[in-house]
Amino acid sequence: MSTSAVSNQALLEKFGSIVGSSNVLTGARQTRRFRKGYRFGEGDVLAVVRPGTLVEQWRVLQAAVAAGKIVLMQAANTGLTGGSTPDGNTYDREIVLISTQRLTGIQVIDEGRQVICLPGATLDNLEKTLKPLGREPHSVIGSSCIGASVLGGVCNNSGGALVRRGPAFTQLALYARVDESGALGLVNHLGVALGDAPEEILERLEKGDYRPEDIVHDDGLAASDHGYGDHVRQVDADTPARFNADPGRLFEASGSAGKLALLAVRLDTFPMEKSRVFYIGANDTRSLTGVRRHMLTAFSTLPVSGEYIHRDAFDIGETYGKDIFLIIDRLGTEYMPRAFALKSRMDAFFEGIGLRGFTDKVLQAAVSLLPGHLPARMKEFRDRYEHHLLLRVSLDTADGTRDFLKTFFATNDGDFFECDDSEGRKAFLHRFAVASAAIRYRETHRSTVEDIVALDIALRRNDQDWFEQLPADIEDKLVSKLYYGHFFCHVFHQDYIVRKGHDPLQIEHGMWKLLDGRGAEYPAEHNVGHLYHAKPALKAFYRGLDPCNVFNPGIGHTSKFFCWAEDAQTAEAGR
Repeated sequence: MSTSAVSNQALLEKFGSIVGSSNVLTGARQTRRFRKGYRFGEGDVLAVVRPGTLVEQWRVLQAAVAAGKIVLMQAANTGLTGGSTPDGNTYDREIVLISTQRLTGIQVIDEGRQVICLPGATLDNLEKTLKPLGREPHSVIGSSCIGASVLGGVCNNSGGALVRRGPAFTQLALYARVDESGALGLVNHLGVALGDAPEEILERLEKGDYRPEDIVHDDGLAASDHGYGDHVRQVDADTPARFNADPGRLFEASGSAGKLALLAVRLDTFPMEKSRVFYIGANDTRSLTGVRRHMLTAFSTLPVSGEYIHRDAFDIGETYGKDIFLIIDRLGTEYMPRAFALKSRMDAFFEGIGLRGFTDKVLQAAVSLLPGHLPARMKEFRDRYEHHLLLRVSLDTADGTRDFLKTFFATNDGDFFECDDSEGRKAFLHRFAVASAAIRYRETHRSTVEDIVALDIALRRNDQDWFEQLPADIEDKLVSKLYYGHFFCHVFHQDYIVRKGHDPLQIEHGMWKLLDGRGAEYPAEHNVGHLYHAKPALKAFYRGLDPCNVFNPGIGHTSKFFCWAEDAQTAEAGR
C-alpha cells in the first residue's frame, strides 16, 4: 500500500472518529448525489463527510486542511452552475466534500426581526419558523421549494423574486478561513459575544448559550441590502440592478462562493404582507415595459414580485415541470428535498446499469397520464398572448394596481385578470416549475438534445429591448428556448436546449458576446460556479478570502491549484 493510501486511510479514520463512520461516504454510488450537481458539474472526491455539530464541522476542517486536501463546502446542492460540486478531475489535491445538511439550526433573535442560521438551515424551514411570528425571510419563492440553504443564498448573492429586497446579503457571519501561512482560523463577525476559543464559540452558538445583551446591534453593519428598493427604482440607469460581481455587494461571507467555510450567518427578517396577484398577458413587449417603468416610478409602494414567463417556457413547464408542480401543490414544499434525494439514488442505480435518464422517462410517462393542472384562465391567456407577467402586490395597493392596469390596457396591447387565491398560488408555482423543466426535457430527449446552455443575466435598468432576438447561426442550433425571470429587477433566466450534434460551449460563448454587446452582466444571481469566468474584481475578492486556494478552487474558471499556481507542477514546487 502506498504512503498516500496509508495517509488517506488514516484521514478517513480520523473523520470517522469525529462524525461517526456512517457519516463518512467514499463509494461512487454513495457519494453521487453530493458530487454531481443538480444541473451541472461532477467529479471525484476522496470522501463526503457529514458533521452533525458545529464543533464536528470545525474538527473535520482542521483535519482536512492539515492533510493538505481541498475542502469543498456543500449545503443542499441545488445550485445551477456547479459551484458546490467538483469540476472534473484536474485538481492537484484530493477533495474532501463537507455536507452540512445535518446542521439545520435556526435561532430567532431580536423578537423575530433577525435570525441566526447554521450551515444546513433551509429557506423552506426558515419560512416555516418565521410564519407564526408574522415574519418571512429574504426569499420566499423558487429555490425554497427544493430545500436550498440559507447560507448558500448568502454565498451566492442569490437574488430571489422579491422586488424590494435585492440579493441575499449580510455583514454579520461566523466563518473559518485559511490565511496566507496556511493556518485555519475562526472569525467571529456574527455580532454575538460567545467567548474566545473556537470550540467554545461554536458549542455556545449551537446551544443558543447567549443572552440578549450579548448581541451587538451596530447600525454600521447590515444584515440585508437596505438600499435595494431605491436602487431598483432607477429605471433610467445604464447599469443592471443586481449581479454577482457587483463589488458593492461582496463582503466576507456575502458572495464568497465557498471560498470560506461558513458556520453561521445573521440576517434580517421582514413583515409578512397579505397580497393580491394579477396575471398580465401581452404580445407587444412594450406593454410589459410600460407596466414595469410606471409601477417602479409612480407607485409609492413597490410590488412584492413580478415574474415573467414566455409562452414557450409556459408550454415546456406545463409538460415537463408537471410532477414538481403536483408534488408541491399536493404534498407541500417540505417533501421536495426527500423527493430529490430519492430520485438521485434511483438515477445512480440506473446509470450504473447503462440506463441514464430512465427515471425521468418513467416519471414523465406517468405524469402525462394525469389530467391538466393549470387554471383555465391561465391557459386562455397562454393561447392569446406570447408574454406573461405574474404581478404580486400588497393588498393595500391592490385597488390602485387594478385601476392602473385598467387604464393602461385600455390603450395598450394586452390584458389582465385578477387571480383568486388558488389561481395566484398556481401561477407562481408554475413559474417555479418552469425552472426545472429544461432538465427533464433534456433527459427524456437524449436522442435529439445535446445539452442545455443555462444563463442568468442582468440587463441594464434602462434597457427597453429586453426580449432577446438571436442571430440565425445560433437559433438554428437550438431545439427550444425558455425565457423567464424577475422582470422588475430586469434579471432573466434563459435556458437554451441545444440540438444534437452542436457544441453547447461554443454556443454559450457566442451568447456571451451578444450579452456583452447589450451591456448585460452575467451571472445575475446563481454565481459563476464552473460555468462563467469570474471578472477581475470578483477574482480578487476570492483571492483575498482564500490566499492558499484551499476552499473550492477553480470557481469562476480560476486556478485549481495550491496558492493559485497556474499549473499543478508549479503548485507542487511551491509546497
